[in-house]
Amino acid sequence: MFHPGQTVRVNLAGLRVKNVTFQSAVTDAVGNVVKQTSENPPMYLVRLLFSFRGVDEVEVSADRMKAAS
Repeated sequence: MFHPGQTVRVNLAGLRVKNVTFQSAVTDAVGNVVKQTSENPPMYLVRLLFSFRGVDEVEVSADRMKAAS
């Protein structure tokens, strides 16, 4: 579905990563796929183009991602 290096938009609304909880407005964060971390369910490590309070990588499910145009 997604491949390393691909630019994606990620819905981070409601996710908690480390000590950061993303607010409902963070629905279109841009990043690049680093690698697929799980096949069932499909999960990906994404490096964000900007940092949210020190968080610059997130692991998210494929249903929270879409290819950037």
